[in-house]
Amino acid sequence: MTLSSTSSQADRLVVLDDKRCRLSGDWNVQALAVSGEVEKRAARLARVQPSMVWDLTGITKFDAVGAQLLWKRWGAKLPAGIQLTDSQRALFDVLAEYPVEPSPAAQPNDLLGWVRSIGFGMFVAAEHGLGLLRMLGDFMGDLGRFILRPSRGPWREISAQVYRVGAQALGITALVGFLIGIVLSYLSAQQLAVFGVGQFIVKLLGVATVRELGPILAAILVAGRSGSSITAQIGVMRVTQELDAMEVMGISHGQRLILPRVIALAIAMPLLVLWTDAIALIGGMLAAKFQLGLTVEWFFGQLPDAIGIKNYWISVIKGITFGAWIALVACHFGLRIKPNTESLGRGTTASVVTAITGVILIDALYAILFNEMGI
Repeated sequence: MTLSSTSSQADRLVVLDDKRCRLSGDWNVQALAVSGEVEKRAARLARVQPSMVWDLTGITKFDAVGAQLLWKRWGAKLPAGIQLTDSQRALFDVLAEYPVEPSPAAQPNDLLGWVRSIGFGMFVAAEHGLGLLRMLGDFMGDLGRFILRPSRGPWREISAQVYRVGAQALGITALVGFLIGIVLSYLSAQQLAVFGVGQFIVKLLGVATVRELGPILAAILVAGRSGSSITAQIGVMRVTQELDAMEVMGISHGQRLILPRVIALAIAMPLLVLWTDAIALIGGMLAAKFQLGLTVEWFFGQLPDAIGIKNYWISVIKGITFGAWIALVACHFGLRIKPNTESLGRGTTASVVTAITGVILIDALYAILFNEMGI
């Protein structure tokens, strides 16, 4: 005796009687892709009593989509007494061996989630800060041993790093410095010409470039170019297990990886800063010549008095500090990379962002310090 009418398609494909549930028709992805079909058949299947025997031999087309619908209805196990074809039984055996992970439940709105995110961010920042502080302490110890025994120092690595981070960066720093000098001079000349004080462009351009823009520009370029390269290089050594091999052979990471790069950047960075300052001033001089009609001889004749030697020393001090900071950050994130490519990409990105952010913060601290000292 049929328990329900067979007017709908679900009723025709899922026939229920007193002791048996017989399935027929198509139970594949094409049939179940029809709008609302899955819900209709699931509702019909929900009416099957636990005492009924399932009969799937009447199904004409059957695939993993239809099998998954029934497998979920059965609670991920075959009911007792079920009648299947050999191909259907093989399909359910695969589902039993490789279960599909349930989709995660939607998380309720967390009103204090932003507080938790801030706290977690502060915890991660503190962890990285302590790691950088420990690395700085280890570097100072390695530097002391290097000074006491210079003949055993990594001179070849230092020379190679000075070439990579310094000489090979001359082109990009010159190009950016030249363009920035032109833009700054052009915009300043427009404003100064309104008040008829175009001659002050030498002091404005000279102090702004040598004291602030030159060190910042060079540091940002070096952080993006050389800092990322150092992090990626050390990260690849982690992926290829070269760092583990160094530990097994008793080779110090600090003396062979960190010390040469920090020293090299501390040497090359102030030179790059002075180079960027000079090229930016040349660009600014050309813009002032065409915008205000100032001669090249007069411009360079006013530069020594306009800038002053103290601003050059400030530029050099910032260059040394920025170089050491970029190298320490790059090595720190490089050594923390895990042996997989995803961690390598994240670590390199974090290294560049942290280095640039730190450069700006250090520059702000220097501005406050020099202002309190009256320099």
